Amino acid sequence: MPFDKDGVMIILSSPSGAGKTTLVKMLSGIDNFEVSISHTTRQPRPKETSNKDYFFVNEHEFKRLINNQEFLEYAKVFGNFYGTTRSPVIDKLSKGRNVLFDIDWQGADQIKNKKLDYKLITFFILPPSKEVLFRRLSNRDMRDKLIAEERMKQFERDVLHWINYDYVVVNDDLNLCFSRIKNLINSEINNGSKDYDLEFIREHINKLTT
Repeated sequence: MPFDKDGVMIILSSPSGAGKTTLVKMLSGIDNFEVSISHTTRQPRPKETSNKDYFFVNEHEFKRLINNQEFLEYAKVFGNFYGTTRSPVIDKLSKGRNVLFDIDWQGADQIKNKKLDYKLITFFILPPSKEVLFRRLSNRDMRDKLIAEERMKQFERDVLHWINYDYVVVNDDLNLCFSRIKNLINSEINNGSKDYDLEFIREHINKLTT
């Protein structure tokens, strides 16, 4: 069982373009919350900083870490590897820091299956509509619309994993979405009442998948 002084693990997952990375950065501004920095084999995007946004490594180095069983979770997404090394996470948690994870459903499943002795809260972030999602993806630094279309096809598969998360939050307004997540985290940590409408979420999922 986790000790009271231990930190909490908080996972945010979403289909590509739903806003989880921005929300994780906003949550990291709260006192005692830190982002777990992932390793990845993909190339940095504009404005991304090595060792701050990601540890950018080549595939040979990533596979060395796999072979050494250093990852808490890892997955291959859109042709690139992403993974979280175990030691820094455990170190932060044992010092009472709350650790935020910006990972996909594959990584979330792996962390849940590890059954670590720390409290875990999981969130799945969804867009308000498929139209809004496509617009967000198209407005990224995408070189062509084919990339956005590929991610839309992946969305159809990713959204089905919502059922495996503690909470699903719709990112219709960034600040409001942030506030909802923050309140749910506080309620979980302090055993308070939770403002969460599962029926609304089910109806929203139906709209996105029909």
